[in-house]
Amino acid sequence: MLSLTMSSNSNSMLPNIERIDLSNNNISGILSWNVGKDTLNYLNLSYNFISGFEMFPWKNMQILDLHSNLLKGPLPTPSNSTYFFSISHNKLSGEISSLICKASSMVILDLSHNNLSGLLPHCLGNFSKDISILNLGRNQFHGTIPQTFLKGNYLRTLDFNSNQLEGLVPQSLIICRELEVLDLANNKINDTFPHWLGALPNLQVLILRSNRFHGHIGFSKIKSPFMSLRIIDLAHNNLEGDLPKMYLRSLKATMNIDEGNVTREYMGRDYYQDSIMVTIKGLEIEFVKILNTFTTIDLSNNKFEGEIAECIGNLNSLRRLNLSHNYLTGHIPLSFKNLKMLESLDLSSNKLSGRIPQELTSLTFLEVLNLSQNHLIGFIPQGNQFETFGNDSYYGNPGLCGFPLSKRCTTDEPSQEMESEFETGYDWKITLMGYGCGLVIGFSLGCLIFLSGKPKWLVWIIDKNIYKNIVSNKRSTDRRGARRS
Repeated sequence: MLSLTMSSNSNSMLPNIERIDLSNNNISGILSWNVGKDTLNYLNLSYNFISGFEMFPWKNMQILDLHSNLLKGPLPTPSNSTYFFSISHNKLSGEISSLICKASSMVILDLSHNNLSGLLPHCLGNFSKDISILNLGRNQFHGTIPQTFLKGNYLRTLDFNSNQLEGLVPQSLIICRELEVLDLANNKINDTFPHWLGALPNLQVLILRSNRFHGHIGFSKIKSPFMSLRIIDLAHNNLEGDLPKMYLRSLKATMNIDEGNVTREYMGRDYYQDSIMVTIKGLEIEFVKILNTFTTIDLSNNKFEGEIAECIGNLNSLRRLNLSHNYLTGHIPLSFKNLKMLESLDLSSNKLSGRIPQELTSLTFLEVLNLSQNHLIGFIPQGNQFETFGNDSYYGNPGLCGFPLSKRCTTDEPSQEMESEFETGYDWKITLMGYGCGLVIGFSLGCLIFLSGKPKWLVWIIDKNIYKNIVSNKRSTDRRGARRS
């Protein structure tokens, strides 16, 4: 590990050097290098403790990586020849100068995780046709998202997460045909659901959580919208109405993934990897890498109502499903038994009724289950992963009983099999048991009575009835014989 302290007296000793990589060291202080000011094209000083720069002397810099340091002050402007500029995870402040748009060859621009503020320059959407990554997330920018993007651009990732941006989602994004990741979470965007994004053929990640999206999601004129989408997070908005069945049916990227024949790799390119925030058990966890087989749907904390769509059961490669804190009613769909890859299921804080399907015990990858605060009843299924879930998975359902709850199920509690028979209107098993028991008891009592001759009144009545029947039959026979003669 190299340990250096930079001072203002540092002089150039390597005038013709082209590449320097001093990442992951203990370099600290203010950088005032003139090293390779005319020749240096690659400089990586990431993961150090550098606190500032006196100047940026490099005229031909192409790759400049300064992320994860202690940089303060205004954002330094890279040279016009720079196509990779990462200065994320620092303590920079102030506004972005429009001079940054002169770097017309920029491919990757990552300014995330700083204290930058102000309005976004309008030129950010169209200053470089080659721009692929534009990450300004986790800052304090306000105003609107740039409205203009160049036709034929190569924008793949647009991340403005955790700022104070307002207004609408710019419809000019529809020309960004290569877009794979759109993360606008944790802003103040006030818009209806941008259904037109369903036309983007490569969109895989759509994160709009914690904004002011409102109204019904509605229908799309596109025949199969969002076919490549596999990560969708619309949580903490004001969306309402039924769950969007049309879109849920179209999520082909969450169906029938043959992981045995898929090369597992992370999203990203050219020294940059995408990351997302995922909520698990109420905690936000950052996935610093996104595996290409990871799939999740989070529609929690909205105003969705009606029954849960059965078609969700077709998303058999889904890893996480969160529909909590809505107004959903009806039963838990039996089709959920098909979600064989599901690792987390949260249906808490709704108005779901009926029983927990026993078939859910077949979900052997299920690690997190939350069905609390509903109106569920009956036995809690047992077996496989259900043996590992605690009380917090079920609390707030007074009608539930059995392990792990302290409330035991009584013998009066009908089983699921009996309940299904009652729902069909008749129980042939119970009927046949009744006939059988009645036949045995009746035959036994009859034998006992006639062998003992008691009670006499019953024997007398039976004998009298038998005698009447015999006499009646004899008279009928005699009359028929007389008529024949």
